[in-house]
Amino acid sequence: MARDISVTIQSRIVPPSVPPVSETVLLAHDGPEYERVAGLTGRFPHEHVALLSPGSRNEWYSANPAYATALTHNVLPKLPPGPVVGLGASLGALALLHAETRHPGSFAGLFLQSGSFFTAELDPQEAGFPWYRRILAFVQRARPVRSRVVLTCGKDEENLLNNRAMAARLGVPLLEVPGGHSMTTWRDALDPHLHRLLQEVNDDHVRTHRDDPAADHPDAGGTAVV
Repeated sequence: MARDISVTIQSRIVPPSVPPVSETVLLAHDGPEYERVAGLTGRFPHEHVALLSPGSRNEWYSANPAYATALTHNVLPKLPPGPVVGLGASLGALALLHAETRHPGSFAGLFLQSGSFFTAELDPQEAGFPWYRRILAFVQRARPVRSRVVLTCGKDEENLLNNRAMAARLGVPLLEVPGGHSMTTWRDALDPHLHRLLQEVNDDHVRTHRDDPAADHPDAGGTAVV
């Protein structure tokens, strides 16, 4: 059982700057770094963009049940109404998949880049990581989720093999892109693949929620604490 921790997730929500406005919300783990390197709010001007600060990153993002609860129960309900697409890299990708697995239907889409999907067979070099066994346990039981999922991974990094294994486990595509385990590789993999996922999620939402506008989250924002 995970020890009790206090999770305070700082978020900055940036509204769309260019019409037409999409109803989809893009939520990014490591949001300030994605914004600094990839310019998310300028790259996706039609969506609300929620930039989440990582806090105690290694502990929170390593398949931590307390973090998954804080994210899905406290942060997501405070976002603008609409389906949410989660964006994360490395441990940030792992944490999003873990949250959707524990709380099915929280996300309409997941864009997972170079996820830290460690297995004992493929990643023994990571055994010194404090939450290695917790990650192993989650990855071993990972199954397909309700949301649309796209994986990307650099061709020159250690996580490529475990990303191939996770893509097969989830039954989703893995886009192998040039580069290694870096924010510039993740930035370069956003286009056109994340644009396409956002459009697919928005189209799903229009089709299924056209007659039920009250089905989404209430509008709010700010900081969540659990």
